[in-house]
Parts: sequence; C-alpha cells; structure tokens
Amino acid sequence: MVASDKTRSFIPLTIAVLTVSDTRVAEDDRSGDTLVERLKAAGHELAARAIVPDEVEAIRNQVESWCRDPAVDVVITTGGTGFTGRDVTPEAIEPLFEKRMDGFSAVFHRISYDKIGTSTLQSRATAGVAKATYIFVLPGSPGACRDAWDGILAAQLDYRHRPCNFVEIMPRLDEHLRRGASITV
Repeated sequence: MVASDKTRSFIPLTIAVLTVSDTRVAEDDRSGDTLVERLKAAGHELAARAIVPDEVEAIRNQVESWCRDPAVDVVITTGGTGFTGRDVTPEAIEPLFEKRMDGFSAVFHRISYDKIGTSTLQSRATAGVAKATYIFVLPGSPGACRDAWDGILAAQLDYRHRPCNFVEIMPRLDEHLRRGASITV
C-alpha cells in the first residue's frame, strides 16, 4: 500500500536540471521549466540549471561536474533520448552509472504508454546512481517531464513516501566505495 507517512518531516533535496538540445535557449526551454516548477513546488531546491548541445562530451562533463559536487543530490536531464543521430544523452551518461536503475525505465514507459501508446518506444529514458548522486535521463518533451515527475520522482524523492523512497537510502549510496577502500588484499 502506497502512502505518505505524516510522522516524517519533509527533507528538501538539491536538484540540478540539464536540458540537452542544439536549439533550446533559456527563454524557450519548456521541459526544463516544467522540471524546475515541479521540483520547487514539491519543496526541493534548484541546485543548478544548464543547457548543453547534443554532444557526448558536453553532456557528460556537465553531469560529472554536478555528481562531484556534494551539494547536488539529484541530476535530471531532459532531451536527447530518441533515436536520431544527435540523440546521445544515454550514451553520454550511462557510462557514469555505478548502479543502473532499470525499474525507472520500466515504470516510465508504463506511465507513458497510458498517455501516448506505443510511441513510448521512441524514448530511451534511463536512470542510475553515480558518486552517490541520483541521475534521471528524461525525454525532451514537457509532457514526458511531467509524467516522470508526477508519476515517479515526486514520490520517490519524498522522504515521507512509504513503503520506501530514494531519500532514506541516500546516506548509504556510496557504501561500496567506502567498503572497497577499507579492503586490503
């Protein structure tokens, strides 16, 4: 049973939003605006926001930079998840994942299917964890960003969400790194 535990206090996260596009600028970045509006309305803080072109190095460098920043808890990207030659966001980001979040893609596609049918197949939405930072890679449409936030992220990024959520395991995301450092061969 899904519920919100009112005995728990809300814990705001710091979230960075990256728009991947060769054509968007701040004034017409509707997908980025959608994410920023929703994360702020939920009580989270915008850590940073950027727009980069559909280029592997530019995308990876920005996401890596945010993952190295201890003030950033979550990175959400929008754009570049399709199949055209310039759609390279998953290729840029998936190599950074220390752990993949396969269930995110499955749930995203289920939600998307209910709204756009088989057209959901044209998205390579993905997610994972890198350097104890959650990374969510979303399509570039405002509708897809709304669906991902409203249907998945709003609950999973809320400490009060039961039976479990991403926030409560954040302190343990880098256990494998600490454990690995203490092992001597």
